[in-house]
Amino acid sequence: MKPDRALGERAMLRHHGDVDAAPGLVNFAVNVRGDAPPPWLRDRLAAALARLGGYPSAEDDLGARQAVARRHGRSADEVLVLNGAEEGFALLAALRPKLAAVCHPSFTEPDLLLADAGVPVSRVMLRAEEGYRLRPELIPADADLVVLGNPTNPTSVLHAAETVRLLARPGRVLVVDEAFADAVPGEPESLAGDRATPGLLVLRSLTKTWALAGLRAGYALGAAGLLGRLAAGRPHWPVGTLTLEAVRACCEPFAVAEARAAAEVTADHRHTLATELASLPGVRVCLPAHGPFLLLEISDGHRVRAGLRAAGVAVRRGDTFPGLTPNHFRVAVRPPQQAAVLIEALRAIVDKEAIA
Repeated sequence: MKPDRALGERAMLRHHGDVDAAPGLVNFAVNVRGDAPPPWLRDRLAAALARLGGYPSAEDDLGARQAVARRHGRSADEVLVLNGAEEGFALLAALRPKLAAVCHPSFTEPDLLLADAGVPVSRVMLRAEEGYRLRPELIPADADLVVLGNPTNPTSVLHAAETVRLLARPGRVLVVDEAFADAVPGEPESLAGDRATPGLLVLRSLTKTWALAGLRAGYALGAAGLLGRLAAGRPHWPVGTLTLEAVRACCEPFAVAEARAAAEVTADHRHTLATELASLPGVRVCLPAHGPFLLLEISDGHRVRAGLRAAGVAVRRGDTFPGLTPNHFRVAVRPPQQAAVLIEALRAIVDKEAIA
């Protein structure tokens, strides 16, 4: 691959929804629920500010890991607190994989970070005509690291847990990105509590549900030995006091119940949004969808996206995801009153096209 082409591809993989959003635009480009953490969580974080004069203690770390362990039915040594799930992807190179298989279309950071670390990456392309469903037979047999999202960003596809487990085998680490799993009512296909599947590593994020994008908070779940290998190169005090407090707070039972209720509301809003979008001429919605976002396909995508932006609406471009095209967009699920802004702006564009 020529250097200029490689640089262009790297820039595409580095593109994220926050780049598409801008002040003054109605933001459908970023999948964060709400504009700020709920008041009770802000209060917890504010109370922790008094502890910032000291280094995070082993007790702080243990308390956060115990809260996560109780939430998922695991032991504390099977939990590694992270500065967002993305740190987990950055740590994967420490496992020294010989060949990584990354399922696409999906979140691009694993592909990018592994390649930057010199790890050979095989892209496993899931097909639109098959609903972007996971096909275990496509995974290279010699891949000793496999990465996929569930539910997958940006397709909003939820893979069956039993199908995902088929990817596991001795000598292989199976990484399941569950950044959006808590946005699925009941988390039916989550492997977060799975202690039996060999080599399983589950990454979870608190960023999306709890509006903590500016803090960075998440965790990894897996066998203690695997987590030890993953964390071997981390510095002392790798996670700050506020992140540890956020993880602990968001894994307490009342917070889990709140997240579950929010997931039910999001599912209702998603159904309404998908129905209205699908009624527009020329708009194809990728269904069934399970995440807090929808993947759309619309002809003349560059013009449509520019038209939406001119109308004050930001959507996530899709062509930076391997396997998608400029005609693809990802839109975050929003409450009906806010979603109406997207619907009306898009209707005006497609109606104008139909008249022309």
